[in-house]
Amino acid sequence: MSTIFGTLRRRILTPSTSETKIETRGFHRKDRESGEQLERVGRTFLEGYGHAVEARSSAELEERLEAMPLTHRGFAYEGAGMGAVVHDALPGHGGRLQGLLEGRGRDHVYMVYVGIGWAMARLPKFLWPDVRGTDPLLRWLILDGYGFHQAYFRTGAYVRTPGVEHPFSWEGGSDSYAPKAIDQGIGRALWFVGGTDPDVVADLIAAYPAHRHGDLYAGTGLAATYAGAADADELRRLAERAGPHRHHLAQGSAFAAEARQKAGTTVPHTYLATRVLCGTTPERAARVCLDQMPVTGDRVDLPAYEIWRRGIATEIASFSLPSKGANP
Repeated sequence: MSTIFGTLRRRILTPSTSETKIETRGFHRKDRESGEQLERVGRTFLEGYGHAVEARSSAELEERLEAMPLTHRGFAYEGAGMGAVVHDALPGHGGRLQGLLEGRGRDHVYMVYVGIGWAMARLPKFLWPDVRGTDPLLRWLILDGYGFHQAYFRTGAYVRTPGVEHPFSWEGGSDSYAPKAIDQGIGRALWFVGGTDPDVVADLIAAYPAHRHGDLYAGTGLAATYAGAADADELRRLAERAGPHRHHLAQGSAFAAEARQKAGTTVPHTYLATRVLCGTTPERAARVCLDQMPVTGDRVDLPAYEIWRRGIATEIASFSLPSKGANP
């Protein structure tokens, strides 16, 4: 049970759930069902965040997160990643993020790392966590989270004016690669901004400079697989609109499959999305991610993370994808 101070931390530090409303954000609403799904994702994220800033210990935090419904549990861990960083930034506090990652959070490490990026988007730079101690391969997911936050909450700057560049510098790796990782997060957010409507999302991506489309589609593929709220025909339409970037879309989908497989949260929609976007099962798509994981570090010209993504995209592209009329 939380203390009165934990309860106060939660009330003071947790954003209002109204911020996740589609109308509040000015996002496209495709239909009632998909809108409710996206809003539930937002509420679950904030609930995980609130638990992280309120819980008395990492053990209590884990207990609360594990009680969340399986379908949305990963989003709760994502929010907890953000909340843990905010908690640790408070005077006299610390160890919450470490405790989260040393417990069941290690199975949700992809989502927790994304949550770290959310916190960095909210905190002044001098309060950013020292990311140099994070996994050197996966830490680029932190910038994925940063990009998602900016597109979700600063939609005017990051989505409505797609030609504007936003310089970024951090201590986690090459600043020259950072915009690509951020674009992957922006692409993931576009699935929400576009209300899971494949044509609206594809039109949003098309407005960006062409050299950014691959990373944007990779993020969209991840969100379309992990968050869902699209049927088989809509997923096929998304793949059709991706055109030459369909392998990027599939790479993001495979990432989502691996994230859910690792955490034990694979759901029916995961099977649908990977069948349409990757031409295979979540288990096989996740295995590709593990098999392609680099055993060596960054090259001088390219982070290992990008080598990993390219390897996944190449292998997934060799799979036989279902025809337009197929029923996954």
